[in-house]
Amino acid sequence: MEEMINFTIKQWAEDDRPREKMLNKGVGALSNAELLAILIGSGTQTETAVDLAKRLLQKYSNDLFELGKLSPNELAKQVKGIGKAKAVAISAALELGKRRRLLLPKQLESIKSSTSVAEEFYPIMSDLTHEEFWVLLLNKANKQIGKYKISSGGISSTIVDSRIILKYAIENLASNVVLVHNHPSGSLSPSRDDIELTKKIIMGCKALDIIVLDHIIIGQNKYYSFSDEGLLR
Repeated sequence: MEEMINFTIKQWAEDDRPREKMLNKGVGALSNAELLAILIGSGTQTETAVDLAKRLLQKYSNDLFELGKLSPNELAKQVKGIGKAKAVAISAALELGKRRRLLLPKQLESIKSSTSVAEEFYPIMSDLTHEEFWVLLLNKANKQIGKYKISSGGISSTIVDSRIILKYAIENLASNVVLVHNHPSGSLSPSRDDIELTKKIIMGCKALDIIVLDHIIIGQNKYYSFSDEGLLR
């Protein structure tokens, strides 16, 4: 039987090793595969950690958003050589990336466009495999007061009680609100139910002198704005 050869990154030139490359050239110099390889730590008898990382990325067309949807148990089943311990490390790093993005919008003084709303909710909703409905509360200057999850549902729908939205708006003295929900299917087109629900919430808010500025549908790193498309007129 042919003897198995243990391929290790230590045999590479120092400038090509992911850890040394990061220390010498900075984290931005590393590819996604090299970053994942650092998390994976070690390879197998026939593949380096970089090889394992490349195979994992190739399975998901190099899409980190798709990779981020997997649980550690699901990750561990994708590529032979990535067990539960390595899968946990990858999941933890991807989750930290999401949480870091969540902190960034807090530096913004006010909401100025549909894009700024979408960027705030991408980390929360773009990886979900079920629908959620949120409301973003703003004051008169469109500065953020808070955001609240109103409901969580199935793959294609979630039940929304408009009274809960009004309750949060009143309690927080909000002048304006933005409605946000996601479409796990990836399709951004609003359904008839989405349009009817939006009209219902607008009517309820109008009675309390609260303005619905927009309704954003979140997809995978893309969004649909009712306001931009003229559906709030």
